[in-house]
Amino acid sequence: MIRNPILPGFNPDPSICRVGEDYYIATSTFEWYPGVQIHHSRDLVNWTLVRRPLERASQLDMRGEPDSCGIWAPCLSYADGLFWLVYTDVKRYDGNFKDAHNYIVTSPTIEGEWSERSYVNSSGFDPSLFHDDDGRKWFVNMQWNHRTESYGGSPKTPAFDGILLQEWDPVTKLLKGPVKNIFPGTELGLVEGPHLFKRNGYYYLTTAEGGTGYDHAVTMARSRNIDGPYELHPNKHLITSKDHPEAVLQRAGHGQYVETADGQFYHTHLSGRPLPPHRRCTLGRETSLQKCVWKEDGWLYLENGTVVPDVEVQGLNQAQPVEKPRRSGYNFDGGKLPMDFQWLRTPQPERIFSLTERPGHLRLFARESIGSWFEHSLVARRQEHHSFRAETVVEFQPDTYQQVAGLTHYYNRFKLHAIALTLHEKLGRCVTIMTCAGDYPNGRLSFPIEGGVSVPDGRIQLAMEVRDNDVQFFWQAEGMGAWQAIGPVLDAGVISDEGGRGEHGSFTGAFAGMFAFDTSGRAKTADFDWFNYDQL
Repeated sequence: MIRNPILPGFNPDPSICRVGEDYYIATSTFEWYPGVQIHHSRDLVNWTLVRRPLERASQLDMRGEPDSCGIWAPCLSYADGLFWLVYTDVKRYDGNFKDAHNYIVTSPTIEGEWSERSYVNSSGFDPSLFHDDDGRKWFVNMQWNHRTESYGGSPKTPAFDGILLQEWDPVTKLLKGPVKNIFPGTELGLVEGPHLFKRNGYYYLTTAEGGTGYDHAVTMARSRNIDGPYELHPNKHLITSKDHPEAVLQRAGHGQYVETADGQFYHTHLSGRPLPPHRRCTLGRETSLQKCVWKEDGWLYLENGTVVPDVEVQGLNQAQPVEKPRRSGYNFDGGKLPMDFQWLRTPQPERIFSLTERPGHLRLFARESIGSWFEHSLVARRQEHHSFRAETVVEFQPDTYQQVAGLTHYYNRFKLHAIALTLHEKLGRCVTIMTCAGDYPNGRLSFPIEGGVSVPDGRIQLAMEVRDNDVQFFWQAEGMGAWQAIGPVLDAGVISDEGGRGEHGSFTGAFAGMFAFDTSGRAKTADFDWFNYDQL
């Protein structure tokens, strides 16, 4: 059985592509670098992260982009012996504008080097590329209308001004012909995330609607002509949990159709698993997969006969899920960052970390503050479980209170908790706690234990335990005793999409990782020997 979500933790906007018996899913990465996650499977049950293709400045540079900007809704396809990846780089979030630029890159293989980007347009986000059976290629994206009140945290339907279609020329790498608005969406509004496919003479269009919160949905329409007019699915929505608050998988929407090698039918979608009592999705928007059927009316339906997604659906060939270890341990040997980790925004990772300057260690070069949108020395991995423990050990000798390094439960600059080593005028080298519990737009930190706790010389181990909505920090001097809890239990639930200013205010996911900053500008180094992530 397929157990949803198939990609737990922050993995939204899943675009699925089949090549032979290989399946690939591309998901959004927003401000995290390198851009776009691509997972691979041969049975739809077990998935492995194999590539993040946008890895150099000429493809992607997100320095200065606000939280929840960057890579939105990639589309992965295969045609003409190439993989095609279409993506948006969003430069602004709040206010009337999005400044969303759309690009295409290609590669003959998923694992290989991807091409330089080709600019397409900036009329709106969530682009996709459809390869028609006559060889023509069509570019679709939502159109953004700035002439309305559409501020972050409270999106207004009129800003989502329908789905645009235009032909794209693979020789000139330019759009050509008329631009047509082919689909205005339904009364649910906020139409985005378009994907086209063709079957039995019909062009089928799936879109995301209702915003990316609890009213989210996959809407379906079809037409005999690619430019419409499009008629709506009898149910309007193929997948949604908006009227079913009891469903395990909430916020269901934004996905793509795929037909298997043996003629079965599935549809991906993003989803969220809220925790009581506040219905906050601490794992962000995750990827799920639903079994579908075609009925005699020529429309696609969920196999379960409803629009509500299932947690378990039938996979392929009696495939069995491979149990993942409860512990993921990383020792930073080999001179290469483990695949699970990412950093923020910059295409110049050598400015913020090194795995070769001190072999066997992750060395962070402390740069700008933990709230920076430019050079932020933070290396982290996704939170994949509602309850987990993360541990690390750090060597750090601060010369001033402006130098700080440690362990963080991080969402963005307005939503974070951290335990760190620093220097205090009276305490000397100490462990302290910093937190920002959703204080938008100010981003003010609070310090639950004021100055901190003095610590001896040498390596200091830091840990945190997240248990659903609670987080507790710990520390110990290596080889000098047991773990000691430090500070109060904090609100881990704020490290979520709904934390802070609430639904639609942000929509990425929670990370656990190592960070360092030096606001004196001296780029103090911090060395981390290992990092453990344990499912509790």
